[in-house]
Amino acid sequence: MKAVTFHQHGGPEQLTCEDVPVPSLEAGEVLVRVKACALNHLDIWIRQGIPTYSIPLPHISGCDVSGVVEQIGEGTDAAYPIGQSVVISPGISCWQCEACLAGKDNFCPTYHLVGAGVHGGYAEYVKVPARNLLPMPPGLTFEQAAAYPLVSVTAWHMVKTLGDIRPGETVLVMGAGSGVGSMAIQLARRLEARVIGTVGTDDKIEKAQAIGAALVINHAREDVTQRVLTFTDGRGADVVIEHIGQAVWDQCLRSLTRGGRLITCGATSGPESPLDMRYVYSRQLTIRGSYMGTRAELLEAGRFIEAGTVRPVVDSVFPLSEARQAQERMLSRKMFGKIILVPEASES
Repeated sequence: MKAVTFHQHGGPEQLTCEDVPVPSLEAGEVLVRVKACALNHLDIWIRQGIPTYSIPLPHISGCDVSGVVEQIGEGTDAAYPIGQSVVISPGISCWQCEACLAGKDNFCPTYHLVGAGVHGGYAEYVKVPARNLLPMPPGLTFEQAAAYPLVSVTAWHMVKTLGDIRPGETVLVMGAGSGVGSMAIQLARRLEARVIGTVGTDDKIEKAQAIGAALVINHAREDVTQRVLTFTDGRGADVVIEHIGQAVWDQCLRSLTRGGRLITCGATSGPESPLDMRYVYSRQLTIRGSYMGTRAELLEAGRFIEAGTVRPVVDSVFPLSEARQAQERMLSRKMFGKIILVPEASES
């Protein structure tokens, strides 16, 4: 099969499209013929190399996959027959430990992601545990279906489980053009919140408004905190959803109202930032770290997609052989929504 691999860590130039064996199955596994695979910033980090996260090389990235069940491992109790259109739940857990049995599978000690701990969807085929298959929501293209699993489970875990957003609250979403940002805006609106989004270029303003942002701030030329305070009559946002980290950390904290909640799930601009503890405790702020979400939360978020009240946002589609160019587009930050790879044999 064709797959995009890297044999050593480094820049996008390390990505090569080559022939590799089709994965062989063990009991409990299924083989999925990939129809589409969405990019995530995780793909960049894995390719660059994470000092504390070792992976065998060569490696195939890609954790957001839609496709068709191609083969079922011997002795596997599979809920979906060969030929069924499916999406893959990206998180792999043991389903035996205390955390998994309590429904907190993203706390599992063995928790890892398709495309990170194991080979992923930058390929014509990918194998996953049968439990990780979900039916593809009706009415979606394969490209749209690949665009929602990771960002929807992440965003729902942030806005609902950790953020506990309530009707009428004001929510600031940093990076509205990202996959997580565009999904968080829509889910927060479904929870009847008033949403503010930030973007880096003016061409993204109307796009953010179209998915539900009441106010969109261009952080490249405007003071985010001042705009938030003006919009809220000096009160500030009840909740901030952010995944950027270092470059926006102080803005996030100072945009919050007293007793506000900051939910963070990433550090794409850097992991370190000064924190004035006095500001945090005197304003009684809550800071919560968020990592992925549970399978149950993915199903909850998926109900909005099945109902058509939330739509995955697709920025662009590249053939699998142009994975390098696709990652370069992600690094350029020009996208709004998800970038998708499609194996050439799957192109319609």
